Amino acid sequence: MSPDPALGLPAPALIADGVTVAYGDRRALDDCSFAVPAGSVTALVGRNGAGKTTLLRAAAGLLRPDRGTVTVLGGPPGDRALPRIGFLAQDSPLYRQLSVAETLRLGARLNPGWAADHAWELARAAGLPLQERVGRLAPGVRARLALIMALGKRPDLLLLDEPLAALDPVARAESVRALMGAAAGGTTVVLSTHAVADLAGVCDHVVVLDRGRVRAAVEVDAALAGHRLVNGAEADLPALDGADVIELRRAGDGFTALVRVAEPVPAGTLAWHTPNLEELVLGYLRGRDGAA
Repeated sequence: MSPDPALGLPAPALIADGVTVAYGDRRALDDCSFAVPAGSVTALVGRNGAGKTTLLRAAAGLLRPDRGTVTVLGGPPGDRALPRIGFLAQDSPLYRQLSVAETLRLGARLNPGWAADHAWELARAAGLPLQERVGRLAPGVRARLALIMALGKRPDLLLLDEPLAALDPVARAESVRALMGAAAGGTTVVLSTHAVADLAGVCDHVVVLDRGRVRAAVEVDAALAGHRLVNGAEADLPALDGADVIELRRAGDGFTALVRVAEPVPAGTLAWHTPNLEELVLGYLRGRDGAA
């Protein structure tokens, strides 16, 4: 995916081109290719072990693919790109002996572009105990602080590995709003998550990974408009002959199918409706191989 000079489109913030990473005999990533548009909020979704963390680590320059290339912000991951990239690992690494306030001040010393006012504002809005040591914080509070540290850097590309996993529903909603604010400010956000429902209306692109392979890499609105869920009786299944069926599930005398089609096909008792984001993602994870 390349920019179109005639349209004035920016280059993608992240490009994976045939990326393969193996640990012994197991391929964590297997010929992965996709592009993340600049300024987007892109969700990486998949089962445990799908390759999400490996992909984020490759984008952050923490590992080198066995084959293929990763391009971030127009060049290879590494020292030159590092000041423009924010990366938050799943274990929320922080200095446990420091207080919350000391952690925020450390962020200012370590990052030339640190947005101090923004970071302190996020910490106060989250109700973080500024004088409490990080090691004494509850896991969810510590994860919230780690996300604030990533946002305080004001990176051009923000890579987040399961940033919502340890958060309660209220904290998740507030963190999602903070990510939306970062994207509105020009930061490209790429996050792995299991909480697909929390990202409805937030992420504009999604990459579905399954056993190290890309099953779908799509713009959300276009993908939802281009797929339908269809319910019907077993006797109506022939109406789907020739259709691009992503997933088919039978239950009793009926079935439910995810179909890639712009317009429903009227037939018998078939009922068609537009899927939501979670239904779309689950269909690709449970259905046949292939990329949209």
